[in-house]
Amino acid sequence: MNSRQRVLAMIAGEPVDRLPLMPITMMLAADQVGRKYRDYVTDHRVMVEGQIRTAERFGLDYVSGISDPTREAHDLGAPVEFFEDLPPAIQENHTLLADKARLAGLKVPDPTAGGRMLDRVQAIALFKQRVGGDKLIEGWIEGPCAEGADLRGLSTLMLDFFDDPGFVRDLFAFAVEVELAFARAQVEAGCDIVGLGDAAASLVGPHLYEEFVWPCEKRLVDAIHALGCPVRLHICGNTRAILDGMGRLGCEIVDLDFLVPVAEGRARMGPGQVILGNLDPVHCLREGTPDGIRAALAQCHRAAGERYIVGAGCEVVRDTPERNLAAMRDYAFTAPVGPG
Repeated sequence: MNSRQRVLAMIAGEPVDRLPLMPITMMLAADQVGRKYRDYVTDHRVMVEGQIRTAERFGLDYVSGISDPTREAHDLGAPVEFFEDLPPAIQENHTLLADKARLAGLKVPDPTAGGRMLDRVQAIALFKQRVGGDKLIEGWIEGPCAEGADLRGLSTLMLDFFDDPGFVRDLFAFAVEVELAFARAQVEAGCDIVGLGDAAASLVGPHLYEEFVWPCEKRLVDAIHALGCPVRLHICGNTRAILDGMGRLGCEIVDLDFLVPVAEGRARMGPGQVILGNLDPVHCLREGTPDGIRAALAQCHRAAGERYIVGAGCEVVRDTPERNLAAMRDYAFTAPVGPG
């Protein structure tokens, strides 16, 4: 059973030879090939080389096109600040939709016409050439709340929920169309799963999530499924207030950040949900010991049960010691397929 087969079998509820290993690596992957992070996020060839090198060195079962949340916003015309060795960032004091009226004039960009969306599509195509059929290939898009925050500004969007709910609905509807076009292009390029990152959704309460965010996430998930592709949901932060909704989206994999007890995720999302996570990337994975990491993963595994993928709560920190990453790999390679 190779890596791709292993993850797809876990998703399908079929027997696996060992637990899949799918931690998020971005800056760490750039470091593996000795390149600055700006190169990683602007040149798909650097990303592909870094992801493949990382997967081979640490036994990961997948490669991913995740890099930063600004690709879609950049191609829509949002001001984005680039740094030499850090992720690019939205300029919160100068957002594309500081004037809400501009939304009516925005058009869904063609992800294959050029720009940073095309660069990710090209990464997926190159992954397909290099490791297709062996490693699972993951595309990536932003969720409606995350994309809305990139276009409007995070703090401003939080006020919009109360000051102008109609605008928020229009903004999220537009974001769904942008992200669906981006997902479709990545599926056509050869990805096996689409990652859906909606970090800003962890900052809204359950009522706002159910009213505004969940219906749009659900439209995206259903549309990606209609393309024949599974979905991995990743919402950073403390999502305990919205776990029920996350479980009802129907995503094949749901990541849990370290702030969310795995046992609570399992109880509220049901026995069939594949859970990924959820080591604290800093205090446990980077600053901990190999024995402590293996013990923490065993605890996650017991809480999650058989429907479990090994990973951290969010991105693996770039200066994580190799021995600690090896401990994560060793747990995935040697733990019983059932609860640890």
